[in-house]
Amino acid sequence: MLPDAEELPEILLDLAVPHEDINELVRLRRVLARDTDAMRLLEECVEALVKDIGEHGHWTRLTELLLARLPEAPPEIGSYFSVYVFAAALPATRAYHRERGIPADVARHTLADLGRNIAVNHKRYGAGGVPVPQWLVPHFRGELYQLGRLQYERARLGERTARGLAAAGLDVEPGTPCLNLHIPDFQGPLSPAACDRSLDLARPFFARHFPEERHAVAVCHSWLLDRQLKQHLPADSNIVHFQERFRTAYDDKEPADADPVQFVFGNSGLPVATLPRRTSVERAVGDHLRAGGHWYLGHGWFPL
Repeated sequence: MLPDAEELPEILLDLAVPHEDINELVRLRRVLARDTDAMRLLEECVEALVKDIGEHGHWTRLTELLLARLPEAPPEIGSYFSVYVFAAALPATRAYHRERGIPADVARHTLADLGRNIAVNHKRYGAGGVPVPQWLVPHFRGELYQLGRLQYERARLGERTARGLAAAGLDVEPGTPCLNLHIPDFQGPLSPAACDRSLDLARPFFARHFPEERHAVAVCHSWLLDRQLKQHLPADSNIVHFQERFRTAYDDKEPADADPVQFVFGNSGLPVATLPRRTSVERAVGDHLRAGGHWYLGHGWFPL
């Protein structure tokens, strides 16, 4: 199940793991392989990850499993443990992709998000590993695909989103299939042209490879959809153009200040008073907080 030391570097390269992490992952593999309890834990996590692969509704269960069991891994391995879980699950993921006829380039770009998450961790905290493994669960279960600039997760409408869409006149209910949009880091500007191209790829992709699911709407749950951003950014900014694609599903009343600080500045724990003002987005996020304001998750949708 766990790739051997000779093939592991090639697998890590396929998953876009940063080169500076590969030797350490090969070294720690020996630590993992010598630990009977850790190998048993790895097998349990992989088995749970690929069980009923492709089906919806397992994200919460798997998230709780991965986060609850990570402390049981050898301390020396730390947050690299989940990298071994995903690498060991790779044959099942690839088999599912073949079964669905997923093009090789789409599969490769999708699973490269493992390496991107490690790179983000280096950027934010100066360390390797994947401290938030739950974000990669949909990738390795065939539920999420990268198509150009955006990622699309096969999902189902939640209660609040379904109510908002039904109020707008759509024939939907909780559990109706939808595509949940994600905006990955290290992928260039969120330009209108890049988003248009991505959507042009997504519409025929899901119709072809998942014909039993009718994805009539795209949804997004992100601080990028907080409408207050329009008060701080130029009208021609990429974020404003991105917002204008969406209609509001519902409003969040609970502040989510940590989200924009995390994604814009790399660390949600940074003191607000010291946040840099180098770009228009940095100025927008930081100045609004310094003025006593709050940021909120936006919940938007548009028809596909």
